[in-house]
Amino acid sequence: MTILRKQFALVFLLNGFFLISRASNLDTIGVTLLRETTTNLDGSNIQVGQAEAGDGAAAKWQVNPGVEGMATNLFTYYYSSTYVTVSTANTYPNALGSESGHAEFVADKFYGVFNGVATNVSHVDNYEANTFVYYYVGDVFNIPHSIPDRIVNHSYTFGTNDTAADQAFDDYIAQNNVLFLFGVAGPPVFTPASCYNGIAVGSFWSPAGPTSDGRCKPDIIAPGFAETSYTTPQVSGAATVLLQAGLRGDGGSDTNSATDARTLKALLLNGAVKPANWTNSTSSPLDARYGAGVLNVFNSYQQLAGGRHGSIVSTTVSVGGAHPPTGAPGTVPVLNGWDLTNCVSLAHPANDAVNHYYFNVTNSTPDAFFTATATLVWNRQQNQTSINDLNLFLYNCANSNLVACSTSLVDNVEHIFVPKLPQGRYDLQVWKAGGNSILTTSETYALAWEFVSPSLAISNSGAGVTISWPIYPAGYALESATDLVSQNWKTNGLPLPVMTNGQNVVSVSATNADLFFRLRMPNF
Repeated sequence: MTILRKQFALVFLLNGFFLISRASNLDTIGVTLLRETTTNLDGSNIQVGQAEAGDGAAAKWQVNPGVEGMATNLFTYYYSSTYVTVSTANTYPNALGSESGHAEFVADKFYGVFNGVATNVSHVDNYEANTFVYYYVGDVFNIPHSIPDRIVNHSYTFGTNDTAADQAFDDYIAQNNVLFLFGVAGPPVFTPASCYNGIAVGSFWSPAGPTSDGRCKPDIIAPGFAETSYTTPQVSGAATVLLQAGLRGDGGSDTNSATDARTLKALLLNGAVKPANWTNSTSSPLDARYGAGVLNVFNSYQQLAGGRHGSIVSTTVSVGGAHPPTGAPGTVPVLNGWDLTNCVSLAHPANDAVNHYYFNVTNSTPDAFFTATATLVWNRQQNQTSINDLNLFLYNCANSNLVACSTSLVDNVEHIFVPKLPQGRYDLQVWKAGGNSILTTSETYALAWEFVSPSLAISNSGAGVTISWPIYPAGYALESATDLVSQNWKTNGLPLPVMTNGQNVVSVSATNADLFFRLRMPNF
């Protein structure tokens, strides 16, 4: 593709613009609960970026700070007509561009004071999209320029697939540890959402994946909007508050690992809530419509707060050989947590490598089942056209039976979801291929996991009963029925839960006809 064509092949807004603002979805995506249970997780001290395509005319791409309830001095605007030098402005309005309704709707959901997820960011860098792609990512002259942001929202698409541009985005993320979030358009999923290392965000109504080369996209969805332009900033805001939490030590003292772009991606995907018809397979780790599910930043935060925990033992096996549990002693001390580490396999002598994470999945209710979710993330490395092959396995240690696995040959995300896991001891394995096919001997990966078994508690309360269950994990709905014969379960007619001492509490009067209650996951 020539420079001239690139200069005129302007990026496009996703799914239109100047749309009516939707009602807040902060409850659904876990923001309200996170704010009720933590202190000042609002994006404080985090500088973020927003790249915007023109609203029908190239000049219209800027956020008006006043519309977002923010001071003008919190914004810097970036524009280049040549992609060789860039002009900036710290005032609004300015000569570099003009106001964009689309940009303001995006900002409203990302960091806006009124409806945003990260409402107290320290600064916003507002980039004209072609300037960002061709000057900062370096897609024209292959000379990327640094930015001061760790989280950047991209609610636009090229309208086509550009493997060179995808590679440039992947290289920038891998080199600079910046998390890019992209709105999905397609099918197949268009550039830049089709890159490996970013997070591609869909909606309940967005076109399904995969990418043109068969990889799973989107990675995650957010609720309430048909336009992925407006679901993406919700996930960008969630990434921002997780970054803030990691930097202030909520995930432990190793803040570099807690805020690595791979860790943030793994946590966001692993905290997602599965819609009722969510599905995947061993070779396709994410749902073609929903990715890992619906964003829930409260769940992701709880897993971050579980802390970093390393594998119990690392082993090697002959290439293609079996890798059952080793029987090694030791147990990961938390059922919700994460890790950022390396897996090392060799070409000569040829061997596959396995990192083993052992969990004792039990609680005080002997016959209770657990829900297990695990997400493995690694990068397409800088200046590489391929990826190392990593896989995710869950084994039952008692009998060495394989419970679940995610073994895509093309994705750099693996994902396991087991909704009814019996209690026991389990081996969660991160496996890296060895032999002649390896890209590098060592690959850094992020792993997030969750083993949960929320249960209902019922007690007498005056003339009625009180029903309670833990606030974590979020996403469960309380259902009731009059009998167990008709199985007519419903949620209507029940009062909304009230959070008390880490529990959701619902009071039901004695006159209520329903006699049976249960929790249902997912709550969609």
